[in-house]
Amino acid sequence: MAPNLLRTLPTAALAAVVIASAVGLFEVAGLRRIYRIQRWEFWLSVACFAGVAVFGAIPGIGLAIVIAVIEFLWDGWRPYSAILGRPAGVEGYHDVTRYPEARRIPGLVLFRWDAPLFFANAELFRERVLAAVAESPTPVQCVVVAAAPVTSVDVTAADALTELDEALLAKGVELRFAEVKDPVKDKLKRFGLFNRFGETRFFPRSTRPCRDITERHEGP
Repeated sequence: MAPNLLRTLPTAALAAVVIASAVGLFEVAGLRRIYRIQRWEFWLSVACFAGVAVFGAIPGIGLAIVIAVIEFLWDGWRPYSAILGRPAGVEGYHDVTRYPEARRIPGLVLFRWDAPLFFANAELFRERVLAAVAESPTPVQCVVVAAAPVTSVDVTAADALTELDEALLAKGVELRFAEVKDPVKDKLKRFGLFNRFGETRFFPRSTRPCRDITERHEGP
């Protein structure tokens, strides 16, 4: 019935109705806010708008989805990582780039990886840990991976952990893990890494291995 009602309506008038409706959906203030907070989301919105304008609604939305997936994979491929130290007057261990005054424990690299560990970033993880050891201001006895942000591991990541352990052992450095989530532990057990590392290398908190290295370094 609707096509019959609109049959006598001039095309220009119909276009004006559509444009007037679309203008109400275009929130400039919202785009400005997104631009200030998260630049890539702003450009994603622009790409979606351009895609819809050029290719049509469905292809344009599809283009935006593809770009969003690429961005998600990029974040997982090159995630943030940090070396942790203990700032004076602040509880816990924090990123030394954000707290330059943070005290790093001599002989220890406390390394945090802020992403799942999987095939796309496993080699980068290994490289960053080894780089942290090489750049340490004091000879390293132990690396502790603060693994609270790691929500998953896959087979490739398990192999990378094995290779990392071998590389560190060749340097006389022990690899330990702290704050590993139970589902991640279950996967590591299935991959056979608990048999390789032993339960004694896993700690519920970062404070225990840090205290062990401090006592070892300073002596009784």
